[in-house]
This record gives sequence, C-alpha cells and structure tokens, in this order.
Amino acid sequence: MSQTYGKTRWKRFALVMVPSIAATAAIGVSMANSVLAASFSISGQQFKVTVDDLRGDRFSQFGGVDAESNGTPHPVAISAFDTAHLKGLCQSVVTDLGVLGKWTLVLKAGDSDNVDKQVYAENLLIDLNQLNADAEFKNINIGQDAKTLPGTALDDLRKGGKLPSGDHGFSQTAESAHLTGVQQTAWATSAGTFKLPGLHLSLNQQKDGNTYECY
Repeated sequence: MSQTYGKTRWKRFALVMVPSIAATAAIGVSMANSVLAASFSISGQQFKVTVDDLRGDRFSQFGGVDAESNGTPHPVAISAFDTAHLKGLCQSVVTDLGVLGKWTLVLKAGDSDNVDKQVYAENLLIDLNQLNADAEFKNINIGQDAKTLPGTALDDLRKGGKLPSGDHGFSQTAESAHLTGVQQTAWATSAGTFKLPGLHLSLNQQKDGNTYECY
C-alpha cells in the first residue's frame, strides 16, 4: 500500500525513484524483456545541468529506458513536471572534435529572482541517471503504478502505451516539488513549451584544466 505524506525533505537526494537494489534490478529485467519502451531516441551523449532553484507542479518519476540509434539501451529515471519555473539554468555538453580538441557548449538562462524572467517549461520530461539536490515535495505518493500517474506531461507516453505497469511500474508522484542546488546528468530533455529569458550560449575550448562544464 502506498503512503501519502504532507511534506517530505530528502537532503542531497539522488535518483529519488530508484534508490534501491530491487528497483534497479526491476529496470534491468525490463530492459532484457523489452517491457519498457524507450521514451526518447538519444545521441548516446550525456549532458550536465545545474539549476539554482526549481519549482514544479504535478511532479512524477519512474524508471525507463532510453535507446541510442544503434539500439544501445540506457536505464534512466524519468522526471515529469506539468509546469516548472527554473532559476539559474545551466546546461553543458562536451564534444570531442579530434585534432581541434574538446569543446564545451554551454547554455545559460533565467538568472533572475523575478519569476517572470526565469526559465518556464510546460510538460517537461527529463531522462536522467544522476541527480543531487535539496528537495521538498508536497502531498507525495510513493509506490504508485506508473500507468496510473496523473498529469499532462505524460499524455504522449500514456497514449502510446509507454508507461510501465505492474512489477515494472513502481513510481512516485507529488502535487508539487521544490528543488534547490540541482546538479544532474541527463540523456534527454523535452518540453511542450520552453521559454528561456536572458539566454546566453557559448562555445569554449577546454584547456589548462578548465572544462567549462556547469559542474
């Protein structure tokens, strides 16, 4: 039976949905049996993201599998928000250009205390495999079958039959989530709407030990 809590704080929480050996094993079995359909086709390259402050409504999280174009699978924790405001967003990805060396593409936006000038996303999906943050959840429900998760962010997955269920559908959902000091490594991100006030993009060659990554 799932339990519902008013508010829960997990200091430096990492992969909230899949912290246990049992849950990780379940994802592995799902991969082997092709139970979990991949939610994204990915390049095979991870990227780093930091956020100073994230406030999201209708949060959900469950296990899934992303696949590269060559079919290589990657287990992920899929985080979903119907809407989210992000202050101080930084995203970086490193590309090796051979004789030209390694270059880091850095995107920054929304560095304002004014919520109207922060990054805004609707139907946000993040496929990640590592996350550190201070987190607070309101009205959280842990252990819900992912196939029954609410929220518009999951509409496409729901309609496509890509939400896991039964033994492979362990998930959690909350009315809202507040995360600070976010550091994450992700394989993919998508959103129905993504507004980036104060967008700054730069391309930097790694040298003298400086990688220019977000963290």
